[in-house]
Amino acid sequence: MPRQPLNTQARWALTSLALSMLMPSLDTSIANAGLPTLAAAFDATFQQVQWIVLAYLLAITTLIVSVGRLGDGFGRRRLLLIGIGIFTSASLFCALAPGLGWLIGARAVQGIGAAIMFALTVALVADAVPKTRAGSAMGLLATMSATGTTLGPSLGGLLMAHVGWQSIFLLNVPLGLLNAWLVYRYLPADRAAGPRVAFDYLGSGVLVLTLATYALAMTLEGFTLRLLLISLCGAGLFIAVEMRARAPLIRLSLFADLRLSGSLALTLLVTTVMMTTLVVGPFYLSRGLSLSPTVVGLVLSVGPLLAALGGVPAGRLVDRFGAQRVVPGALLGMVCGCGLLALLPMSFGLPAYVLPMTVIAGSYALFQAANNTGLMAAVSQDQRGVVSALLGLARNLGLITGAAAMGAVFAVATGNPTQAPAAVIGSGMHITFGVGTALMVMALIISRMQINDRGEPARDGVGTAKTTGD
Repeated sequence: MPRQPLNTQARWALTSLALSMLMPSLDTSIANAGLPTLAAAFDATFQQVQWIVLAYLLAITTLIVSVGRLGDGFGRRRLLLIGIGIFTSASLFCALAPGLGWLIGARAVQGIGAAIMFALTVALVADAVPKTRAGSAMGLLATMSATGTTLGPSLGGLLMAHVGWQSIFLLNVPLGLLNAWLVYRYLPADRAAGPRVAFDYLGSGVLVLTLATYALAMTLEGFTLRLLLISLCGAGLFIAVEMRARAPLIRLSLFADLRLSGSLALTLLVTTVMMTTLVVGPFYLSRGLSLSPTVVGLVLSVGPLLAALGGVPAGRLVDRFGAQRVVPGALLGMVCGCGLLALLPMSFGLPAYVLPMTVIAGSYALFQAANNTGLMAAVSQDQRGVVSALLGLARNLGLITGAAAMGAVFAVATGNPTQAPAAVIGSGMHITFGVGTALMVMALIISRMQINDRGEPARDGVGTAKTTGD
């Protein structure tokens, strides 16, 4: 199918979605570099200022599915405008915060706006561009996500050093106003996909509590087992509630289709491995290879930079060859990259780290574009919001799980990564990425199962999408 050119409205509509992805991605990491400055400004401990980051991430993780489903009934464009308004207003309140508690609360509200923006941006691609350009559009959004996350620490550090900590939040005000105008002016007006139905408040509340306890279990020391048990009980309660709900938050029957459940599982596994590179990499480069902090920072930026630059070309490959062909190839690249990190000896030096990371980063860009494009094309119009949100949730849970679980593997393998000798650090990295390789092999198997399953009839709207908009 030939690639249909984008008209002026479609270009600006896609620009509005790109900004809607860039802004919350930027704020995921922009405060990290300034935590010491914020601790000094508010006379707080490191544990206290950590909540500036955690409050934002918790709000996104716990609410993203609920707001995605709300968009399916309320109108995705309308809710996106509200989300941008919440995000922009909360950013202003963050900058004006008179104390740490106020700042943490404003960051939580900012996270609510970010959850809406993350949940609906991918879902709105089908309304903004022709079907033949969906892969390129998804690639652009992946580029914006990677660019925001990568640029955050360096931009935040620069602004704090020369303007002040308030500037990292004030930056969002003009961007938010511009974004809201672009969405209002160029994104096609939408309507509810069908008759208005009651929102599943009970299911939403149970899911929020379940996700909150899981996220806290992965971030708080000393409460992990208890919080995981509560989260497990919450998951069981959520399933029971959804089975009885007249208008469920999530149609559980959707998960019977391997195209949906498989894509979500792939997203979780891949992002778990990607977070592993950010957790293990600094220790391996600094303590294993004895590199300076400056060189470590430059090397760590290679992966995210390649993922950002590769997003749009990856999307074009998806448009040309199709998502079902690209996903297995991308996962095979992830297997090779992780396998190289698990096997190449430390004596090979820095190239033995940079080469595999280049393979992993390029494969990740391909995977994101192909997986997101394939899934959203296979979902009915009335489920796009919640499925897009589920993709975002799987990504966040993968990042949280990668930091906690794979970090624990590395810690056990090295004893104490902050004091272990270089040889032990190298061995720990090999073991950790051996586990990562196994996870990617598992992902590759799931992708093959998806291909074998693609001929089955659609169920509950999956696979019956109208992908050209409302």
